[in-house]
Amino acid sequence: MRPRRPEERRRRQPPLRVALVCGRPSAELDGVAGYVERLADELPAAGVDPVVVPCGPDVRGAAAAGRALAKLDLDAVHVQFAPSMYGFRGSIGLLPLGLPRSVPLLATLHEYGSWELPIARPRPLQGLYPWSERRAVLDRETGFLVPRSRAVVVTNPLHLATLQSRFHGRVPARHIPIGANVEVDREAARDESREQIRRQLGLDPGSTLLAFFGFVHPVKGLRYLLEAIAQLRDQGEELHLAVVGGFESLALPGREASDFRSELEGRVRELRLEGQVTFTGFQPPAEVSRWLLASDLGVLPFTAGVTTKSGSLLTMFAHELPVVATAGEDESIEGGETCIAVPSVRDAEALAHGVRRALHDDGLRRRVARRGKALADRHSWPDIARRHADLYQEAAG
Repeated sequence: MRPRRPEERRRRQPPLRVALVCGRPSAELDGVAGYVERLADELPAAGVDPVVVPCGPDVRGAAAAGRALAKLDLDAVHVQFAPSMYGFRGSIGLLPLGLPRSVPLLATLHEYGSWELPIARPRPLQGLYPWSERRAVLDRETGFLVPRSRAVVVTNPLHLATLQSRFHGRVPARHIPIGANVEVDREAARDESREQIRRQLGLDPGSTLLAFFGFVHPVKGLRYLLEAIAQLRDQGEELHLAVVGGFESLALPGREASDFRSELEGRVRELRLEGQVTFTGFQPPAEVSRWLLASDLGVLPFTAGVTTKSGSLLTMFAHELPVVATAGEDESIEGGETCIAVPSVRDAEALAHGVRRALHDDGLRRRVARRGKALADRHSWPDIARRHADLYQEAAG
């Protein structure tokens, strides 16, 4: 009698019930919330019954989430962590104190290594955290969350290295990459989308369309991209830039979002780019897919560099769109395997050079688009869900 494969065991066993704890589960305001939404959609096919549990940004929100979790019959609690999801307050780090140790706790670090809890910032406490992290007691970013987790998921190698450096292997870690935020709309044809979008924008059929996709934020580098577009125009390039994404998010709320939009619109006028830049605002997935299918080149000029933990990058890859990206600490981007890499950040001239290089090298565009698509295919959501299901099985014993 042959042994059962893991996927067969999952089908025969009752589904595991797992709570996915998320700050504010609204994909219109947060990329991680969109990730949770996609993961929750895929997990049932992998033998997991997910329950999304919101958690407010303050201590009361963490306490309310703890009470909600206590009422559920759960096999595991899986907290999604990014500082912006919890209002940059870090109260989610107290949630483990209200959970029974009998229920396995897991955490996914969507951001890690660049932020500290407000209480951790005073200089007298700086020496405490290396000591507490080595002993897996308290983490400077996540409080009790990482130290008390039975396993921690990281979405890229850089976060994994930071985690291992702090905890010296005391916290089990698993690298599970993210997938595309938006999959290709199979009902939208590329040629038809190109024609429709250009007609909508009043452009010639053969005009060149560049796309930025994702939540708009100062760290996304759009200030420098606008300057690069102006430089390219002065050099004779006829381009149109579509900024596909909303301004308001958990990381840039309310007035901050409207002020930043006003700043960018003012910069468009100063650079005489009226008619060459379109801000679409937040778009539903089918519309995002249509814009990306219509585009000739994607541009992601993040001020900290781009890595494969970016859902925007994976989405462009899934649409087989060649991408110009500022290089972060990611070998596939730095080496120019999947992107046309811009070696410096906050550098309009370097961005303009990267875009111009891409526009005038058909072979380069085809090559990076093909490799990017292959990488996106390897990061499929069914595979991501299966890897999570295996982790939950291990954690639940």
